[in-house]
Amino acid sequence: MSTEKFKNILVEKFGEGIILQTDQQSITVPTEKIAEVCQLMLEHEDCYFDMLSCLTGLDNGVEKATMEVIYNLYSIPYEHKLMLKVVFPRNEKGEILPEVPTVSNIWKTADWHEREAFDLVGINFTGHPDLRRILLPEDWDGHPLRKDYQAQEYYHGIQVKY
Repeated sequence: MSTEKFKNILVEKFGEGIILQTDQQSITVPTEKIAEVCQLMLEHEDCYFDMLSCLTGLDNGVEKATMEVIYNLYSIPYEHKLMLKVVFPRNEKGEILPEVPTVSNIWKTADWHEREAFDLVGINFTGHPDLRRILLPEDWDGHPLRKDYQAQEYYHGIQVKY
């Protein structure tokens, strides 16, 4: 099944906020609808995306002032692949983290993927059952994969930045 057909399934249910990218490889959906879209992609008889292969958080930088979460879905029985994206405003230092609904209740693997995106990029996944750092210590300052990240000089007396 083509990405265009998946887009049509989503447009039928969610309306015109669903955008097939010009590369024909991904579909952008409204951020607030991502959990509903993913649930449909799992339950729809023509889709059955039973596996979240990867979830990636992306900072597009200060100039674009946006961030993204990219979801790579796979249907084991149908051998379908699909990439979904959400794009949302980037927060500035000191502002609250941008929020995206969790999909961890749909695919259990999203639990750790979302924690990694939270830890390294600074995206808050609302409704996540245990959103805390997974790679860095709880008291680490900042999110290292942000374009404007400045490493701290010292962490608990240990020189971090040379």
